[in-house]
Amino acid sequence: MHVSRHQVVIAGGGPTGLMLAGELALAGADVAIVEERPNQEVDGSRAGGLHPRSIEVLDQRGIADRFISQGEKHHVVHFAGAVLDASDRPSRHNYTLALWQEKIELGLAEWVSELPVQFYRGCRVAEFTETDDGVSVALDDGRSLAAQYLVGCDGGRSIVRKKAGIGFPGWDPDISYLIFEAEMSGPQLGISHGPKGLYAIGPLEGANRFRGVITEQNLERGEKPDIDDLRRALNAAYNADFSVRNVTWLSRFTDAARQAETYRKGRILLAGDAAHVHSPAGGQGLNIGLQDAVNLGWKLGQVVKGISADDLLDSYHDERHPVGAALLKSTLALTALNRGDERTNALRQMMAEVMQMDGPRKWYAARMSGLDVHYDIGHGHPLIGRRMPDLDISTADHSLTVFALLHDARPLLLNFDESKRLDISGWQDRVKVVDANIASRFELPVMGMIDAPSAVLVRPDGHVAWVGDGNDESLREALSTWFGHAAK
Repeated sequence: MHVSRHQVVIAGGGPTGLMLAGELALAGADVAIVEERPNQEVDGSRAGGLHPRSIEVLDQRGIADRFISQGEKHHVVHFAGAVLDASDRPSRHNYTLALWQEKIELGLAEWVSELPVQFYRGCRVAEFTETDDGVSVALDDGRSLAAQYLVGCDGGRSIVRKKAGIGFPGWDPDISYLIFEAEMSGPQLGISHGPKGLYAIGPLEGANRFRGVITEQNLERGEKPDIDDLRRALNAAYNADFSVRNVTWLSRFTDAARQAETYRKGRILLAGDAAHVHSPAGGQGLNIGLQDAVNLGWKLGQVVKGISADDLLDSYHDERHPVGAALLKSTLALTALNRGDERTNALRQMMAEVMQMDGPRKWYAARMSGLDVHYDIGHGHPLIGRRMPDLDISTADHSLTVFALLHDARPLLLNFDESKRLDISGWQDRVKVVDANIASRFELPVMGMIDAPSAVLVRPDGHVAWVGDGNDESLREALSTWFGHAAK
């Protein structure tokens, strides 16, 4: 039997899988995607936006404009029915971009098509077996693949996670929702709160076409609701079904919140919904998946190319698992605040007033936009472990931005002290060094203004691994930790 060989096989070609494939291809890895859909078409409009940090990571690769040109910018965040101004977030992209998932996927697929990525479409991963030097993967159409690593980006019901025996603990569902796209006559538009949760209906393009989400009166678990289920839910919520008809998308989801016990088990890794499922409150799922992929991609690329040891992959779990855990807690809280009983209404109104205050507002806006993520990778300067802002910089030749230097996904050492030379002998072929000037102070989300350091070492995912402290030895330690031992 013929076996196709790749360094990395990704199960699932949704947003997370596509982003990961692009990152691996930029790292020079041989990567393949297994996707059961024949193309990138999705049922319904699904996820509806990109948050600031997600737009930043796309900008780091030079592809953000492909998405920005298609979407609508909203400089606010929503908190349990309240609308909070978020236009003062310190980011070049201080807005949520309203853009349906289908267009996000198509944009990512277009980018990936320009890179050396192999697709296996119309099939799924059926079985896999870890070997001493890799993973043997059987597809459900009879084909066989071999890889050094297998990454499950195959959604909340992940086959990869289940067959790897990775636990998926969390909170069982308490309520269920129907989400739909259909024709209706005179529906009640906007958001309202019932005893169990929210009801919302909004217009779509086309005559009498609407999109809505309805909390069901009782917890339902069936994966395939029908139009009669939708009519019952509408009648219970609005005392009318608005003559709902021509349903083009109908799906059920719950407020279950679960997270994989580990994002890595040997040569098996998980990202996106395969690693964490939760209520869509806050619209975080797709965005967190993209950021999982950007954290994992460069690390896995270095490992399969022999630049870094396998244990670098442990940092993927160490950094992203806490982010996923915090996300689950946020969605649990927001889902609870969507209930419409008198006590919850009072709590929601009180919290809405609190969130209008500058401190809580800025904290919440940064949290929901992904700009506050801080990896616990060192101490000292406040930049360590945080994302490097897209500052305007000037070199001897021209003016540009930090993100423009990350398009090729290579590590970046920015030296802001013209009087000092930084020794990276042994890493010259891996790390890009740029001497530049920046403003003496700049702003970080929530933390406020900070003094510019003399130098920063920026990982390919845009997070800072080292800040200049006048100690070349600490720089070499950081280079060795994140980008392999020095070449001899």
